[in-house]
Amino acid sequence: MANNNKTDAEKHRYWQRTIGEAARSGASIREFCRQRRLRESQFYWWQRRLKERREQRTLGKNQGAPGSGLASFALVSGEPATTDAGIELVLGGGRRLRISKGVDGETLRAVLAAVEHEGC
Repeated sequence: MANNNKTDAEKHRYWQRTIGEAARSGASIREFCRQRRLRESQFYWWQRRLKERREQRTLGKNQGAPGSGLASFALVSGEPATTDAGIELVLGGGRRLRISKGVDGETLRAVLAAVEHEGC
């Protein structure tokens, strides 16, 4: 990001792409930034800024509406798991995401990226 003349939209696109690559890389943020010669503080600043921007855009919209192109998840139960789910993540508002044992990594990364994107 040496070019300070980039437009705000170009910077947003660059950091969206970079943050997505970091999530898919499997490396820690520290290691990813070291490999890319990025400042870790700058990475986290952009991550926070882009998340806030997404939240502002989706505020008041019907998230996950049919035809919206957004992933949606249905809460099956608000109660703790009574079966052996493997992993159970407790999300905001007490919602729970159950991940079965043996789920493939690519699917899990896609679900977690969608949950993060939706600001759960």
